[in-house]
Amino acid sequence: MRDHRRMTQQWQAPVATEPVRATVAVPGSKSITNRALLLAALSERGATLTGALRSRDTDLMVTALRALGVPMTVDGDRVRVEPHAGLTGPATVDCGLAGTVMRFVPPAAALADGEIRFDGDPRARERPMSTVLDALRALGATIDGDALPFTLHGKGGLPGGTVTIDASASSQFVSGLLLAGAGYDQGLTVLHDGKPVPSMPHIEMTVHMLREAGVTVDDGEPDRWRVEPGAVTAPDWWIEPDLSNATPFLAAAAVTGGSVTVPGWPADTTQPGDAIGDIAARMGCEVTRGPTGLTVTGPVRLSGVDIDLRDVGELTPTVAALAALAEGSSVLRGIAHLRGHETDRLAALVAEINGLGGDARETEDGLEIRPAALHGGTWHAYADHRMATAGAIVGLVVPGVEVDDIATTAKTLPDFPAMWQAMLSGRPA
Repeated sequence: MRDHRRMTQQWQAPVATEPVRATVAVPGSKSITNRALLLAALSERGATLTGALRSRDTDLMVTALRALGVPMTVDGDRVRVEPHAGLTGPATVDCGLAGTVMRFVPPAAALADGEIRFDGDPRARERPMSTVLDALRALGATIDGDALPFTLHGKGGLPGGTVTIDASASSQFVSGLLLAGAGYDQGLTVLHDGKPVPSMPHIEMTVHMLREAGVTVDDGEPDRWRVEPGAVTAPDWWIEPDLSNATPFLAAAAVTGGSVTVPGWPADTTQPGDAIGDIAARMGCEVTRGPTGLTVTGPVRLSGVDIDLRDVGELTPTVAALAALAEGSSVLRGIAHLRGHETDRLAALVAEINGLGGDARETEDGLEIRPAALHGGTWHAYADHRMATAGAIVGLVVPGVEVDDIATTAKTLPDFPAMWQAMLSGRPA
């Protein structure tokens, strides 16, 4: 098993000396991989994942589920969850900085017995957790603490029932509860009461995968999800490429006037990253979809954009990097919830864009970015993989950009620097 102690790595972002022209194959979706792993762990007959992402976040999920007694064999991008008799404690779970581990595993761990202790990276201790922990208490769980580190006292099951939460800070609160809900005695009904839930495509992904695993889910009413009690029978999954991880490579085409193709782009998907095609087109790119994948061809000059990113907030660092290099002004809306992600992404993007001579400011629910002449300097990653890749995008056309911690990209892309260099050389990445 991999050593999850992170080492930082300063990295001089390479400048593109000509338009980028490449085909870049990206590994499997983190969001789908970690949902499939959890559902396979909740299915006593097990399941096989093919094309699974191997990254820090997915390795943390594998380690967490093994700690809860789930037997797994991992061979490259193929993961076999063996048949087993259910989750067991006691256990210690390292969440790292993975939101899918810290918010998906506790509702499932409530089905185990014994004391289960959760902790993670220092920044993870600052991320919102009380919503899911209070919901579990309302459903019958006993938990000490309101954020990482916390301890869940497993009783071998939960009564379940109906719980009302405010999920406006993260769709993961809803998904985490739904993924485990079929195992609760009365099933689970989740009601949302608050501002609109961000990243709704991720909840749609959860519901779709639950149904594939034989779970009955009713999502016919807004802000209400009902999971019926019953067995989880996870299928064998083929994992789609991670479309959000593909966006920096497509952005490389956009900012250099080049052309990048990502093969295997699904024709129908619940991944939020699929929206990058429409966003790139609105900023002046030519976007084509076909049997070879999705291709973005950049314009002579990028246009600014006024766009609501509430449902696709994880794309914000990429879009902000594009906006900082665009000819016109941009307004990115609906993303106040990003203040609670791996870092405060809104404050971080403003600081880094302005630190290179840009003109960005925070609004109540997003960012305004105006045209400015950027210069070189240090781009700080804040231990946030998407901040690091945003710096790489800017560095393609702004000489002298150094990302202070490119190693943080291993959270979802195991070897981003090598993939980036292969893209610039025109080799298959």
